[in-house]
Amino acid sequence: MRINPRTTGKIAKVLIWAAALSVLVVLVAIILYILFKGMPFINWRFLTDIPRSMGRSGGIAPAIAGTAMVSLVAIVIAVPFGIGTAFYLAEYTRGNAVTRIIRFSAESLAAIPSIVYGLFGFLFFVIYLDLGWSVLSGGLTLAFMILPTVIRTSEEAILTVPNTYREVSFSLGGTKWQTIRKAVFPSAIQGIANGVILSLGRCVAETAAVILTAGSALRMASSLFSPTRTMAVHFYYLAREGISMDNAYATAALLILLIFLINVVANAFVNRTMAKGR
Repeated sequence: MRINPRTTGKIAKVLIWAAALSVLVVLVAIILYILFKGMPFINWRFLTDIPRSMGRSGGIAPAIAGTAMVSLVAIVIAVPFGIGTAFYLAEYTRGNAVTRIIRFSAESLAAIPSIVYGLFGFLFFVIYLDLGWSVLSGGLTLAFMILPTVIRTSEEAILTVPNTYREVSFSLGGTKWQTIRKAVFPSAIQGIANGVILSLGRCVAETAAVILTAGSALRMASSLFSPTRTMAVHFYYLAREGISMDNAYATAALLILLIFLINVVANAFVNRTMAKGR
């Protein structure tokens, strides 16, 4: 029996909507459950106090500071190299062997499990370079881990910029660098920013690579060479050891709120920047 094409299209549309709504329902359910379990335990003392009794009481101020420091080191290192590589691939090459090797390398690095990055960071930064378990070792390891994401998302954003923008710039006497700076980059900034936000979210939520490189010290890090514990690692230890599920849920809820805040602030900044450039 042959089904009417319109009926087939309606069935496909219903199935696609059902799949999308199912994913959304699962996501919302997980977030609401964690927020419901963790929000009652988040207060000013929890945010500003140091952990006590291995995390059974007290707060997570050192973990918040450690998360910010490690993520900042990773972003400061990875973003310039990632965006620069993306512009090289999209604007300065024409599909030669070097380009294919770089793209293949980036795609391969993106598929490597985080624990492998952690082992590499431990062997190279912690032991070989003698940086020890520190903020710097963790940040450098995360920079290597998020570099493929920054490269691929930035390159895709650059490639979506219409060629007419480049042609108009060249016709007005603009150089290659002026075209990139004045025409291509402002048009691709939203896509590039989305890639940076995605990378920052991965830094904030990473555990395996950070445990092996930044350590798990409960005290406040005093410098880039001090060991530290991020919020994700703190949550992992609290939940795995059963130290305090209340504090574990509170830490997880704070992580969700932090990632949401990062997305809101970054998108507002990008939209404001694009509005000024028009």
